[in-house]
Amino acid sequence: MQGTALDTDILVIGAGPTGLLLTNLLGSMGIKTILIERNETTVQEPRAVSIDDESMRALQAAGLPDEVATITAKGYGSLYRGPSGRQFAEVKPFVKEYGFDKRNAFEQPEFEAVMRKALGRHASVEARFGITLDGFEQGEDRVTAEVTGPDGPQAVTARYMVAADGGRSQARKALEIQLEGSTFEEPWLIVDLETTKNRCFHTEVFCAPKRSAITLPGPGGIRRYEFKLNPGETLEEAEEEAFGRKLLAETGPDENEPIRRQKVYTFHARIASKWRVGRVFLAGDAAHLTPPFAGQGMNSGLRDAHNLAWKLAEALDMANPEALLDSYEKERKPHAWSMIELALKMGKVMMPDSALRGFMTRTGFRLLGLYGPARDYVAQMKYKPKPKFSDGMIRPVASGAGAGAVGRMIPQPLVNTLSREERLLDSCLPDRPVVLLFDEAPDSAMDAALIEQVRSTGAEVIGLTPEWTNPVAATFPILRDRSRFFSQQPFRDCLGHALLLRRDRYVAAIEPVGNIAGLLPVIQSLTAGATQN
Repeated sequence: MQGTALDTDILVIGAGPTGLLLTNLLGSMGIKTILIERNETTVQEPRAVSIDDESMRALQAAGLPDEVATITAKGYGSLYRGPSGRQFAEVKPFVKEYGFDKRNAFEQPEFEAVMRKALGRHASVEARFGITLDGFEQGEDRVTAEVTGPDGPQAVTARYMVAADGGRSQARKALEIQLEGSTFEEPWLIVDLETTKNRCFHTEVFCAPKRSAITLPGPGGIRRYEFKLNPGETLEEAEEEAFGRKLLAETGPDENEPIRRQKVYTFHARIASKWRVGRVFLAGDAAHLTPPFAGQGMNSGLRDAHNLAWKLAEALDMANPEALLDSYEKERKPHAWSMIELALKMGKVMMPDSALRGFMTRTGFRLLGLYGPARDYVAQMKYKPKPKFSDGMIRPVASGAGAGAVGRMIPQPLVNTLSREERLLDSCLPDRPVVLLFDEAPDSAMDAALIEQVRSTGAEVIGLTPEWTNPVAATFPILRDRSRFFSQQPFRDCLGHALLLRRDRYVAAIEPVGNIAGLLPVIQSLTAGATQN
């Protein structure tokens, strides 16, 4: 073996969106991390094109929302059209429940370049490109990976390894982890254009039995077209320019626009049977493959990174971190599968298998549009499963005020500080567990001794008043919910309670303000203690 072995706390395999965000999050926490990527640079061709509000919140945790915002077209929706081109439904969400627009268009090469550049902010992070993973072995307290780069073979040892190395994950295969789930497999032709004459700001979905098609807006006046291939149409035929131009002519005004890329992709709906073996974790496409119809493939990987980063950071200093680390799969796998199921259901709307089914679908949507709540359910994307856990690092309660909030990601309202600043909630919260006192008078909810007990466990205390109550000075920050998100269910029932927030902004437990000490054991399960933070 050539060269001195490298040692780190976390080894991340793969510098796609999942691996890059995970490494940025670990770097922001000061965790010693090595990221290796077999390619010489980040991706150079457009792939994923949509980032959602939950992912933007994860990027906010990594200190990246402003940089990413500059390369996105924010707040676009979807228009659903029948075979004649007539619109029968629309999705135009405007509520920013988590602090950001629900749908944002971007180009993956620019997105990855932003995240790669941001790695330079973190002294604890080392990113190595042009490095291949040859194999790895697990010991009692270390993973040893054999890698090869320009200078030859080398060993890298780490406390934990995360394989974010894509749908054909070498690490997943080495661990003999099977993919399970649907046998869904559909070839689609992707045509990315340099320019467009299509001035529609939103996605257009053409739901036609003859050929389903989608057009998607991008930043800077670009556009993507996606066409379902029909039986008998070969990959070779579909990737010929003339074939693509024929489909463009059938779908819109862009028949003669310059083509940036024309490629057939086959979409899958699969999920790994296990997401952890010992000290090795799967994340992103290595753990789940999602059809694109809900725009959730990459976003699910970013959720993986947000969930796993803080758990790895805490585990490094815990005497027994197994329950914390096992919770990654318990929490993320069901939600990732729910996103796959959503994509499959949306695919059925986009791809009616007969003229009759298409007609019935369009009629159904038009009838829904006559009923306000149903129309709002579609238009505001309320059909998308909420980020919520039923198992993992949470302490559910069977019933009572606030029970429905446990396991949920909290909303992110605009809040007013005592000095009347207006900020997003997360920017006022530290990167550690928080006891959030949602009360009309949070300043009187805890005495000094209890506050010190909470802080000694590594958590912090923050007050939040409902929109009708002004914050006052206290020994901890108190904020006002200006956006009124906490005045809506299930959080409206949390008034007069203390919510224990994890570092990823999920509610781990809840107690009435008269029994806040009951949160202390849960805090201790989430953190290695004050010395960690």
